Amino acid sequence: MHTVIHWFRRDLRISDNTALHEAWNRSQILIPVFIWDDAILRSPDVGPARVAFLLRSLEALARNLETLGHRLIVRHGPPAEQLVRIAQQTKAAAVFTNRDYEPYSVHRDRHAAAELYQAGVYFESFKDSVLWEGKEILTQAGAPYTVFTPYSKAWRARPRPAPVPRIGPAKRQLDPSLSSLPLPQDSSALDHPLSQSLFPAGEHAAQAALKHFVQSAVHQYDEDRNFPAKESGTSRLSPHLRFGTINIRTILHRLTQVAADRPVQRGIQVWESELIWREFYLQILANFPRVATGNFRPEYDQLEWSGTDEQFQAWCAGRTGFPIVDAAMRCLNATGWMHNRLRMIVAMFLTKDLLISWQRGERYFMRQLVDGDLAANNGGWQWSAGTGTDAAPYFRIFNPVTQGEKFDPSGEFIRQWVPELSQLDSKQLHRLADNPLLLSRTGYPPPLIDHARQREKCLAMFKAVKGA
Repeated sequence: MHTVIHWFRRDLRISDNTALHEAWNRSQILIPVFIWDDAILRSPDVGPARVAFLLRSLEALARNLETLGHRLIVRHGPPAEQLVRIAQQTKAAAVFTNRDYEPYSVHRDRHAAAELYQAGVYFESFKDSVLWEGKEILTQAGAPYTVFTPYSKAWRARPRPAPVPRIGPAKRQLDPSLSSLPLPQDSSALDHPLSQSLFPAGEHAAQAALKHFVQSAVHQYDEDRNFPAKESGTSRLSPHLRFGTINIRTILHRLTQVAADRPVQRGIQVWESELIWREFYLQILANFPRVATGNFRPEYDQLEWSGTDEQFQAWCAGRTGFPIVDAAMRCLNATGWMHNRLRMIVAMFLTKDLLISWQRGERYFMRQLVDGDLAANNGGWQWSAGTGTDAAPYFRIFNPVTQGEKFDPSGEFIRQWVPELSQLDSKQLHRLADNPLLLSRTGYPPPLIDHARQREKCLAMFKAVKGA
């Protein structure tokens, strides 16, 4: 084919990019395209942290393409309409892109393919963001896995595809008259003003994060991953996987190299399990798209959530009176990121202590998180609420006080984000509610609820619909 468009979405990199490499390899003229889609920008699930990270990643992508003589074409509008217009302007024979599995994305791509075919333009999509898609790993009965452990075993048993080569230099230059919008200076221009700190973005930042993590921290990951005060307990690669500034093939290839030099691989194996959880939830979303809006287990549609708006707002603001919960929420609001153990703690607190629907928490996370991903976020929330596939049993309810004592024993993380408690020793900090006089002096709010009482209410709520 003489001219091929590559449509960038969640694959903002020039290395190990399946559709981009195919477009470059099978054409004389490659047209890299990104389209601002108002259906996404105006979605209630989209927030400033993700938009800002996307914008910075696009800037890095444009620079990386330029080093090879390519030019990123940026447009704004309905994707199908813009792709047809660019194809007609350039006489492109095809549009290549990497598949996305969210319900809106599936509908969007089908519409784009139909419009392009009608205009005489070939459309082809490729597997890229996962090793194995929704129908590639099935049970012996030919059904999708809905339990993680057997899925994980089947996933690990398969050979791993190697990374795709980086694209080469432009073979022929684009027509300089082909118009492209400038990238905005910041996310405010896209109606998403950023008040949080900015996460390092772009392909080089992703590669640096991977290199830093695998050099040493990955080997302690099994021991450190539950302690939010330990920097070695996380790779910080989740935003990069979300936007595709790095590919899972690249990560696993690097892990294989690192594992070859270490006799003990427990940390690597545990971190690899987290990557498998990501693919597990993506195949759940692809096979059961109803989870995007409802409970995986239909009987739980009848749950009667009794929490109040005032309690929800206190949770959002980090003013619940439970230090580990509040520190986690304040960290999220300030940085757009939250440690995985803390995500479980605050999600279970919202659903099983405050008795507020997981959907409200899920949407708040999507608006705040820089790595907000529908499949992973939905899967994590339904796991914590006890309504999803492979969920924590409904009777498993974290005690927020003992969770803080266990995973932030010295109070280091809490003091960082709840400064009104910074002068207290660790015992006072975790058990502040036991000393009302001391509590009143700090200005910190008293506990919003009684955990033991709410636990019983939660169990009764689930038992009322269990098996319905």
